[in-house]
Amino acid sequence: MAESLRQSKSGIIAEFKRRSPSKGWIHADVEPEQVIPLYAQNGASALSILTNEEYFGGKPEYIQRVLPNVGKCPILRKEFIIDPYQVYESKFLGADAILLIAADLTPEEYATLLTLSNRLNLEVLLEVHDPQELEYLRVGVPDMLGVNNRSLGTFHTDVQHSFDIAEAMQTAVANIDVQSPVLVSESGISDSETVRELRKAGFRGFLIGECFMKEPDPAQALATFVKRVETSPLTS
Repeated sequence: MAESLRQSKSGIIAEFKRRSPSKGWIHADVEPEQVIPLYAQNGASALSILTNEEYFGGKPEYIQRVLPNVGKCPILRKEFIIDPYQVYESKFLGADAILLIAADLTPEEYATLLTLSNRLNLEVLLEVHDPQELEYLRVGVPDMLGVNNRSLGTFHTDVQHSFDIAEAMQTAVANIDVQSPVLVSESGISDSETVRELRKAGFRGFLIGECFMKEPDPAQALATFVKRVETSPLTS
């Protein structure tokens, strides 16, 4: 997944997200087979599948259901992962990468889950919300380092948060001996110009869900978005 983002002109991680805790149902009547394979065919650099049912209307089985029809497009399992069992489960389901949220884990817990993921050949996207959480890099380097533009406390979303923390993220990965993690901006992105500016700030992955899922045809919305990004002067 990290290499796919590095090589891509758009870096779009298209997310299958049926509902959210803050806005309720976004696209309640759609099944993963109707959207996710088409995401893969319409320019997604990677796929994000929410598997939490209580808050996001997802199911772990969604990954298995679409796996035969997404080709080589890597799949991120988006879930509140706090236990080694969930890492093994993610591998069993067929995910290529998992999300680890710094706010949900102690540095020691993060290190344990990262080590297990590495052993199982699962890539890791470490999500932070503030510069202090960049200290987690001291105990283990993920494949991707993401910043969530949505506050976990208020659910307020502001893409400016990525720009505000970008320099601190760049500094945090500058002295890493192994290959530096790919920087990812998550949530609140809704136009190609924002992606262009985020790329200038050092980001190469852009996780977008609601912008596509609120449309009648999410895959077509993705295709249009990717075309705009890839034809911009910075990426062409």
